[in-house]
Amino acid sequence: MKPSITIIGLGAGELDQLPVGLYKKLLGEEKVYIRTADHPIIAELEQEGVVFHAFDSLYEKHDRFEEVYRETAETLMQKAREEGAVTFAVPGHPMVAETTVQLLLRQPEIPVQVAGGQSFLDAVFTALEIDPNDGFQLLDGTALYPPDIAVTQHVLISQVFDSASAGEVKLSLMERYPDDYPVTVVTAAGSEAESLVTVPLFELDRAVSVSNLTAVYVQPIERESILYREFQTLREVIATLRGPDGCPWDRKQTHESLKRYAVEEVYELLEAIDEQDDDHIAEELGDVLLQVMLHAQIGEDNGYFDIQDVIEHVTEKMIRRHPHVFGNTAAADAEEVLANWEEIKKSEKQNGSRKSLVDGIPASLPALHYAWKLQKKAAKAGFDWTEDGPVWAKVEEELNEWKQDLQENRMEAAAGELGDVLFAVVNAARHHGMDPEEALRQTNRKFSSRFRHIEMRLQEQNLNVEDQNLEQLDVYWEEAKKIERREGSE
Repeated sequence: MKPSITIIGLGAGELDQLPVGLYKKLLGEEKVYIRTADHPIIAELEQEGVVFHAFDSLYEKHDRFEEVYRETAETLMQKAREEGAVTFAVPGHPMVAETTVQLLLRQPEIPVQVAGGQSFLDAVFTALEIDPNDGFQLLDGTALYPPDIAVTQHVLISQVFDSASAGEVKLSLMERYPDDYPVTVVTAAGSEAESLVTVPLFELDRAVSVSNLTAVYVQPIERESILYREFQTLREVIATLRGPDGCPWDRKQTHESLKRYAVEEVYELLEAIDEQDDDHIAEELGDVLLQVMLHAQIGEDNGYFDIQDVIEHVTEKMIRRHPHVFGNTAAADAEEVLANWEEIKKSEKQNGSRKSLVDGIPASLPALHYAWKLQKKAAKAGFDWTEDGPVWAKVEEELNEWKQDLQENRMEAAAGELGDVLFAVVNAARHHGMDPEEALRQTNRKFSSRFRHIEMRLQEQNLNVEDQNLEQLDVYWEEAKKIERREGSE
């Protein structure tokens, strides 16, 4: 007899729910292989003379389900070669949440026939009284990926068979739902032992017992405040603001009119980072994201691009520029990563419009940062000092020229020399791995903090800053410095 495998679904409940045709086929078999004997129908069929050979021992043998399913499939194929036609039975329907069945269907050697059976989904839908046509997701609890969860749909999670797997499912769901969101544990749906228990999400792994007949149901999110966490909600809000019945201000904005807001929001984010205030950072990141979403919506309204195009561009770029992560290129350290990055950027721009090595620096950058990037690009071409001596000599040279022009009252020339001084200082900072823009920002914050201290101390005495001489103000300035040193050492 030629080898073949017939797969039968045992359904989700007792014997009286099994289709007559499948029942007769099972009675006519000398031996039936089953994935697990832990199913309410098995004992009833054994009483009627059906002999089963279960693969439950493989669950103890292997640490991973993938290994269990692979060995089960391989064993069934070997039995088919030895015995000819074999019958394999699985809980529910063979085509629903049965990895072993999929492995058998994908192998080209032995013909496989699926004889059907009732899916546990039918019993679950009936037990929960839900209509999957409203939007439904079936997910594997052993491979649950939070971003894949459609929180606005009915979500059913299979393969929740013990407290450990329930704990993993709980942690994954908590990334998308509130900790106290109601979840329903459905056990033995469609049988006399059917049980539905609803608990807060945080109690999923300890409030109820689970088994291989258990599934977890999560109802669709309807509260708007919860949906505020969803990217699609943000996208719909921006589209509404820009829509016919939206906000007049948002509707009139263009890429050009929003330019200054993008710059402002980035600087507010930098301030939050400097404050080391996580809540403020999250808020300012949201404002930066708002700018991205507005520009993307303008692009979509004009028919040129949308947010998906933006995401595609940056995702493709990150993969392309990180071959040491997503490809076969090696990178031993951060410096080598940067070198690879620059080489990839250079190859990307070879067919572009750039004619100079110093092209491509945004003209709107702050002057210090622009100078730093300009010098960095020139240095990569070899136009740079290799020792500190000439760097500091250049700073002193430019400083002396600036002083001389000031002393001789050549103010226009002095302004140009001031630029040379700053450029030379930026170069010195770059040689020592310092960001001059960030350094000046820190000094600005420090000056502001010390001056506020002066104002506070004078207010305590009902005095005005404008009425004090420099010596009096300097006393409180030095006091502020001492406080900074004391707090820095704590």
